[in-house]
Amino acid sequence: MPYDFSQIMPMLALVAMIGAFAGVIAGMLGVGGGIILVPAFYFAFISLGYGPDGLMQICLATSLATIAVTSWRSVLGHHRRGAVDWVILRGWALGIGAGAVLGVLVASGLRGEVLMVLFGILGLIVGLYLAFGRNEWRLGDTMPTGLGRSITGPVIGFLSVLMGIGGGSFGVPLMSLYNVPIHRAVATAAGFGLVIAIPSVLAFLVIPASGGNPPPFTVGQVNLVGFVVVVAMTLITTPVGVRMAHALDGKRLKRIFAAFVLVMALNMIRKAIWG
Repeated sequence: MPYDFSQIMPMLALVAMIGAFAGVIAGMLGVGGGIILVPAFYFAFISLGYGPDGLMQICLATSLATIAVTSWRSVLGHHRRGAVDWVILRGWALGIGAGAVLGVLVASGLRGEVLMVLFGILGLIVGLYLAFGRNEWRLGDTMPTGLGRSITGPVIGFLSVLMGIGGGSFGVPLMSLYNVPIHRAVATAAGFGLVIAIPSVLAFLVIPASGGNPPPFTVGQVNLVGFVVVVAMTLITTPVGVRMAHALDGKRLKRIFAAFVLVMALNMIRKAIWG
């Protein structure tokens, strides 16, 4: 359908600001943008008058589309430095991918308010771990295999899709708890993000948006404007965040980001319950 250019310009401006901020945060803290992008997309699109029916699914799908690109770039960069643990990645890929596809099917059938509450609850868990987690915590000396991996892998993929995030938020803590060095955990979690994003985005592309008022240029449940502009902006601003990270105290940055995640998660729950 044709769109009025004046209708698209405000969306372009808001999405560009979202992408710029997500890129800076990713560069500063090494986290994927999904935990920022999903609520930012939601409140931006709502403020422009789109949705609300089916809007959370569009936000999840669009966030995951950007993660497919950023995870690919991250995996290549880490692989050149020999940091990716391909044994872990190959062993966990099938289960994580299967969980991601299941997450798409479940997310597509849920009401937006339910997805918002789920995002909020899982965001609180991630934020609390960022704030209070300790590098020395351990659940074991090696990554789970057998039944443990068969259960944990799909759960990571499933929950990640319900939040529209990549592999870092759940994958890095998991590997750290099982004695994987942090740099190797971050590098391998980028591979988790790729395994989560690619099948889930392909599925979201072929499942029609459930609402009657999606943002312009939405294909299936992926908004192409959000995808293209955010990817472009993160390419520009991520190096800025990297430079800032080297100039600022890492522990303080982590606490600030944890507080930011907790506030966003609580706000998402508030919006879902009280509107």
